[in-house]
Amino acid sequence: MMYAVTRQSRRIASFSLGCGLLAVSLSTRWNPRAAFRSIARYGVRVTPTYCPVPGCKTAIRFFSGTSISSGIFDTASLFTSNMANLTPPQPPPEWTHTPEDVLRLTKVAIEKDRGVQDQVAKLPASECNFDTVFSALARSEAVLEATTEPLSFYQNVSPLKELRDASNEAEQLIRDFEVESSMRIDVYNAKMAAQKNIESSGKKLNPEEQRLVDKLVLDGARSGLALPEADRERLKEKRKELSQVCLEFSKNFNEENGFVSFTLEELEGVPQDVVSGYVKRTEGDKELYDVTHKTPDIFPLFKYAQSAETRRRAYESFEARLELNAPLLDRALELRRNIAALLGYKTWADYVTEVKMVKSGDNVEKFLTDLEQRLRPLGALERETLLKLKADELKARGEPFDGEFYIWDYRYYDRLYVEKTLSLDDALVKEYFPVSVVVPAILEIYQNLLGVRFQEVKDASLWHPDAQMFAVWAADAEDESGFVGYCYLDLFPRASKYSHAAVWGLLPGYTLPDGKHAYPLAAMVANLAKPTPDRPALMRHDDVVTFFHEMGHVFHGLLSRTQFSRFHGTRVARDFVEAPSQMLENWCWEPKVLEKMSRHYKTNEALSAELIEKIVQSRYVNVGLFYLRQLFFARFDLQVHTHKDKQDATALWNDLRERVSLVKGGKRSAGQGSFGHIVGGYDAGYYGYTYSLVFAADMYSTVFKSDPLDPARGDRYRKSILQPGGSREELDSLEEFLGRPPNSDAFMKEIFGGS
Repeated sequence: MMYAVTRQSRRIASFSLGCGLLAVSLSTRWNPRAAFRSIARYGVRVTPTYCPVPGCKTAIRFFSGTSISSGIFDTASLFTSNMANLTPPQPPPEWTHTPEDVLRLTKVAIEKDRGVQDQVAKLPASECNFDTVFSALARSEAVLEATTEPLSFYQNVSPLKELRDASNEAEQLIRDFEVESSMRIDVYNAKMAAQKNIESSGKKLNPEEQRLVDKLVLDGARSGLALPEADRERLKEKRKELSQVCLEFSKNFNEENGFVSFTLEELEGVPQDVVSGYVKRTEGDKELYDVTHKTPDIFPLFKYAQSAETRRRAYESFEARLELNAPLLDRALELRRNIAALLGYKTWADYVTEVKMVKSGDNVEKFLTDLEQRLRPLGALERETLLKLKADELKARGEPFDGEFYIWDYRYYDRLYVEKTLSLDDALVKEYFPVSVVVPAILEIYQNLLGVRFQEVKDASLWHPDAQMFAVWAADAEDESGFVGYCYLDLFPRASKYSHAAVWGLLPGYTLPDGKHAYPLAAMVANLAKPTPDRPALMRHDDVVTFFHEMGHVFHGLLSRTQFSRFHGTRVARDFVEAPSQMLENWCWEPKVLEKMSRHYKTNEALSAELIEKIVQSRYVNVGLFYLRQLFFARFDLQVHTHKDKQDATALWNDLRERVSLVKGGKRSAGQGSFGHIVGGYDAGYYGYTYSLVFAADMYSTVFKSDPLDPARGDRYRKSILQPGGSREELDSLEEFLGRPPNSDAFMKEIFGGS
């Protein structure tokens, strides 16, 4: 692993001054964040904060106890010497587009792909075969994606509104074109002719080629190409409108920038390092702190604010932050009902699940019902325990107790319960997880487990200075054949940036016509807490788990090796796609891994064995209530996609939450307007987060549990699960990896045996 500063080695003069400043003497432009990471990763654990010198950009404050030796850090020595001289066979994309570029390039790419479709459509039936039809369409699709995916990505990360707007408009163009393409009866006829000719000729296709044929033909049937022309036109218009509605919903989601304000007294209990990060202002004779709806700002308030009124106000503001999306969701649901009916499906859920592992909406219902029946008694018991804790606390504080357990109580009393029963202080645990330690440690774990190495790309073109870029190589790479792909990390919150954690596969990997390889690129976007004047950027253990999870998606994209981009990486069944990353979350509960990736930001000490044991024990505390909350989201998602008539989605959202989650709500608001998954590809699919846990638990328990850091097991995982991507049935990959068909034993033991 390597965190390089610039192209050449740099001389760094440093001082052991307790709480002093590190002065850095450089002859050319440098990246102070990268410099710090280089030092921190290789031998010295240090933590930065703001330099008090006005305008200072070349000094970093270090906390007492830190001692850094003066010397030269040769970037070439940070990874194998031969790797230092390797050049990736594929250059990274440039992030210098103007809004005009985004739209122009998108339109050019669309016209190029349309031209290929036109050529395929004009082929005489006798000339339709695998190469002229299926391979030609697959290659063109890959080129289109490689051009347009990065352009569409700007809307999630660019600080420039004009560029975000152009990116959003470009994605709308792409979505409209995809609808148009999927409805081309002339291209579909060419596919059918090619399939017939392949079968009659006896031509032997390899398994992935045959899968491509089957999937492209099925696409046509699912797009309604067997319908009469008038119905096809209606279908096309409805699908175009649906994509536009979903894009508008997502745009509102990304650009939401509201906040709720409190006095310092109202924030009692919230850690000082969190409060110091809030914007402070004066209104009349009051000093107020503005708490944004971003996760690092508002979630600590839910967890620590002693005042129930503060938590209630914060929660109701958070829940209502995207009420403007409610009518958009209503329209999306209506369009989906209409589309499903036109295509002859009973419900939208049946349409969506037809190509997933679960196969039908009825099967999803059975899965959720069975799990809810198992979880409900456990959740009810946990609720009573937390309710008693609430009663005792309010009595001790001399405050009235109304006998209710509200949704804004859950995180607060869950945290309090852990502190009381395990003597585990979440705020203390956070001090052992500086971002500057955790991120390199996690990358190192992945590197060693999966046989790769990260090399930071110096002076890379980026969409924002906060982002970083890495070239990823095989650990034993000696030439360009060992190149794996590129990875971006954009980890800290800012205005109008995507507000949660997610991974985008910006470039797919696939085989080029000349037999060479097109290399993948994955970008991880997160919103970790930023440094404060008193502390470096610190991560809650939950944040560590999330980061580990998302890096699992990154590697699913990077280490997949498929012939066609259609099957690359995470392009697997939606109810399996989370399983690899969910399995990898287990590493964050393993004692030796926790020790490896923890260093207290002041003392440089790793988590003690006692503290690690408490963290591990906390994993299954209130697990019933946790999974019931997940089932609430899944239930809402399934119900709105199985009802044939319009429902009051706001009433359903609030009623289901109380019934399934076992927590009482407050002011009824359109919280479904913030349910981004429902327009982001998880429509009638949120159940997949829990469904895939069955496979995740089985994989971990069967293969990794006895030695989670074993590279041989990592290689088995890489070859059986990551490498095939979606090029074969997911059950085939699981059976190869497990040595048998998967089962739910480990999952049930994990929840009910470990609680």
